[in-house]
Amino acid sequence: MKKEENIHRFHSLGEVQRAFGLPQPQHPLISFINNTDNRIKVKMLPHSHVLSFYKISYRTKLSGKLKYGQGYYDFDEGGLLFASPNQVVGSTDSNEDHCGCTILIHPDFLWNYPLSKKIKQYGFFSYAVNEALHLSETERSTILSIFKLIEEELNNRIDDFSQDVVISQIELLLNCCNRFYKRQFTTRKVVHNDLLQKLEETLDDYFNAEKSLAQGIPTVQYLAETLNISPSYLSDMLRSLTGQNARQHIHNKLIEKAKEKISTTSSSMSEIAYELGFEHPSSFNKLFKSKTSFSPLEFRRSFN
Repeated sequence: MKKEENIHRFHSLGEVQRAFGLPQPQHPLISFINNTDNRIKVKMLPHSHVLSFYKISYRTKLSGKLKYGQGYYDFDEGGLLFASPNQVVGSTDSNEDHCGCTILIHPDFLWNYPLSKKIKQYGFFSYAVNEALHLSETERSTILSIFKLIEEELNNRIDDFSQDVVISQIELLLNCCNRFYKRQFTTRKVVHNDLLQKLEETLDDYFNAEKSLAQGIPTVQYLAETLNISPSYLSDMLRSLTGQNARQHIHNKLIEKAKEKISTTSSSMSEIAYELGFEHPSSFNKLFKSKTSFSPLEFRRSFN
């Protein structure tokens, strides 16, 4: 409870602007903060805070690495960080200046536009800071050009067409970010293959140590914490490598272990279901049949 009391919530864009000593935004529902030349002190914001709006922030430097539990070096051309409404952002481990650009978008600005629903499909709004989008020089140029268009529209041309134009520009920005993240998954295949191997080892250890008996079926959250990455990033990484998300990956491992137990032990189907972490044997039967087209008993009979 005490931890929650230390988290400050910003309800409006104006509150954020005031925290930085900046004038009120020209539009109450969208703000562009350009501190490329003038650094903003992190300590001017509460270390941990919650925004009531979307945040897309470009940093001129991200120290050239993503951690993933270990150091891994990438581009030095800066990068993008994302946050969605009601997400805790900020940390106590950095007092460096922030240099770059930030767009703050209140959900009401998107209301009645298709983007209001589509924006929730971009998984990178749930990524952790160490999973930021690192940009190549060409990518940085593309992103900054879109930022510039949004800044000019908000500063110089607020009229009946402004909202339509800015929302189109935001959608272009997000689509580019989606493309660049796909590139990031590709250029990090070595690192991601290491993570995939660690994921397999984690699942094997989980079932071999019979943790499932006490803790149930392993969750995406459990695997993500073990690998030191966010659940959203884990699922997106797996999709890029295997075409399946984290939940599907867990189910495949469950079926693999189930087949092993069914074919090599005399345990009943109920016993196997409980050993794998299922609360109800019927749930185990349903998943097994959906994955193999056989019931567990039919699968066992095929070995006799």
